Amino acid sequence: MQRNNFSIGVLLIGIAVVLILGKLGVFSFLGYIFWPLIVLAVGLGLHFLFFSKVLPSGVLVPGGMLVTYSVLFFLCNLFGWHWMKYLWPFFIFGVAVGLYELYLFDRNSPRQLWLVSIVLAVISAVFFALMFIFTGGIYVVAAILLAAGLFMVLRRPKTW
Repeated sequence: MQRNNFSIGVLLIGIAVVLILGKLGVFSFLGYIFWPLIVLAVGLGLHFLFFSKVLPSGVLVPGGMLVTYSVLFFLCNLFGWHWMKYLWPFFIFGVAVGLYELYLFDRNSPRQLWLVSIVLAVISAVFFALMFIFTGGIYVVAAILLAAGLFMVLRRPKTW
């Protein structure tokens, strides 16, 4: 009977600690920061189920997309969701990753799948470049002009 009371006491202490941590906001903070782990776990789980030959190769497309999107969500959680206005082409890139994995690991996949994944990746890269040019391009132009000016000033001819 003494042993049973000890186990119940430990259980009650554990429940109290969980309740106190919950009221202090520890779990909501951890959930806010680490919720992309759930997306990552589902994506990796789909990969695991394919490679263990439980599910067909079609699960690689959503698996690759979910793994890619979880990286995007982690970045936004760490650095702020205002970065999503610059990182939205990542969603197109996620589809490209999923299709490329399907092409890579399915022996029966058509060659056009590779072409579609490459086209989507290029479209994503073009949108990234356009976002960079429209938002931070003036800084790049200013840096190039500054470097050219410094080069011209510091490269004095021997006749001076």
